[in-house]
Amino acid sequence: MNTQSDSLHPEPKTLAEAAYLQLRRDIISGKRAPGEKLRVEHLKDEYKVGAGTLREALALLVADALVVAQGQRGFRVAPISLADMEDITRTRALLETEALLQSIARGDDAWEGRLVAAFHRLSKAEERLGGQATAEVEEWDERNREFHEALIDASGSRWVKHFLAVLYRQSERYRHLSITTRAIPRDLHSEHTAIVKAALARDQERACRLLNEHILLTLQSIRQLPAAALASAESGASS
Repeated sequence: MNTQSDSLHPEPKTLAEAAYLQLRRDIISGKRAPGEKLRVEHLKDEYKVGAGTLREALALLVADALVVAQGQRGFRVAPISLADMEDITRTRALLETEALLQSIARGDDAWEGRLVAAFHRLSKAEERLGGQATAEVEEWDERNREFHEALIDASGSRWVKHFLAVLYRQSERYRHLSITTRAIPRDLHSEHTAIVKAALARDQERACRLLNEHILLTLQSIRQLPAAALASAESGASS
């Protein structure tokens, strides 16, 4: 039994959830290109579900803003753009650094324990990231999400956590591009290590500065992608 895989992808409770999760993975990985038409009559066979079930899955993806509903014209994968990435990233950096500031001020020993555990799991995933296989990238992204959630877990704001979760999901496609293309050299483990050390030392100023730089580096990485690659992704919606 592959317990690691099971923990990353819990058994879906319904057929609609299974189709939703598979489509979501395909969109984030780029298998379904930005702007691609999602024809129910074709996809229902590929994902082995009925038309009604697939439309239910697509509605969930519309709620995630990963799919766009076009009235009677059906569905498309949501487009991506550098402007969208900049907006997502700067908003996330603003909210997450403030949440980290509060978390360091309010966090107790239990918060430190959760943070250390999340950092350890992320470190193990980073050791396996070199191959860039889909499963490795998926595992890393899941552990990375858990680490960032642990950082702000003691912030005390349910709404900030909710909005950050939305922003994190929206940045997944861009982050996937950044990790798989390696547009700029990065030592992710060193970045995460510096952040967690500053947080545990209760050095609010340093921890927030490092976190802000860490988040913005992904944006910088996307900016360094070959112009043709990003232009192709941006123009998908018009195809």
